[in-house]
Amino acid sequence: MRIAVIGSIATDHLMSFSGKIKDQLVADSLENVSLSFLVEHLDVRRGGVAGNISLGLGRLGLNPVLVGAVGQDFGEYRSFLEKQGVDTKSVHVSETQHTSRFLCTTDEEENQIASFYAGAMSEMRDVDLTSVTDRVGELDMALIGANDPEAMLRHTEQCRQQGIPFAADISQQLAIMSGDDVRKLVDGATYLFTNEYEATLLLKNTGWSEAEVLDRVGSWVTTLGGDGVRISGKSHETIEIPSVPDVKVAEPTGVGDAFRAGFLWALSVNMTMERAAQVGCVFASIVLEAVGPQEYTLDRSEFSNRVAKAYGNDAAAEIESKLRV
Repeated sequence: MRIAVIGSIATDHLMSFSGKIKDQLVADSLENVSLSFLVEHLDVRRGGVAGNISLGLGRLGLNPVLVGAVGQDFGEYRSFLEKQGVDTKSVHVSETQHTSRFLCTTDEEENQIASFYAGAMSEMRDVDLTSVTDRVGELDMALIGANDPEAMLRHTEQCRQQGIPFAADISQQLAIMSGDDVRKLVDGATYLFTNEYEATLLLKNTGWSEAEVLDRVGSWVTTLGGDGVRISGKSHETIEIPSVPDVKVAEPTGVGDAFRAGFLWALSVNMTMERAAQVGCVFASIVLEAVGPQEYTLDRSEFSNRVAKAYGNDAAAEIESKLRV
């Protein structure tokens, strides 16, 4: 399965705060918020949704095509991704802008406040998917992740025009895009990815009911944190998969990206959506135990053991037979 992962490529600055963000919010003064946190730890890591997802797919044995925009400072990151099996030849390099930056503070309850500097990502709107397919051939799937909003709209429309199945993963951009634009990104998606909060926001922004969303997508995949994942679809029964138990939480950034990588990898090797969700949950649990979205290690035996513990020996046997870790 030839998958293009389209979205942000960034450097993450991850900070941890040993308090509660909510304790600094004053209920009657939310119109004048000025927050300051004395953080104890800073980790600078490679990230961005497209970088995270493509790396996960590469480590699972695929050769995903990364499509994004970066600055001249991308050299070390590019080398790292290519060693993991990621095709980076369709990454646009800006002559004037820095690679995007993600700055995030996480409190002791795993609540987060984050900022994102777009930088070179703003040039993604000039990237034509035709140049990608001309180089690599027909795509089996394009995941369109959080990115420059104009680029997301353009690449979604190009997928429709070229008949490329696409996954809509609007993520953080749901908060800033108009309802009309969100509707354009969702309509016709083979898969729609959201977390629980994003699902509520999507319904609010589009004005659609859940049934109306399901009329427009193949399957709606909603991650539910510690409650696992729910997959809804008009043409199939709802699938509910519990999360992996007894996970030692280190840092949540990139966990959703790991789920998407595991889910798409499993589909690419002809597993059912139930199995794909199980793979995604196990992959997410591994990333949740690492600080930074790409600092995890994958071990075939450990992966299989986690599957067996959470989902049974039959699931473990089927998934392990496909693993190329």
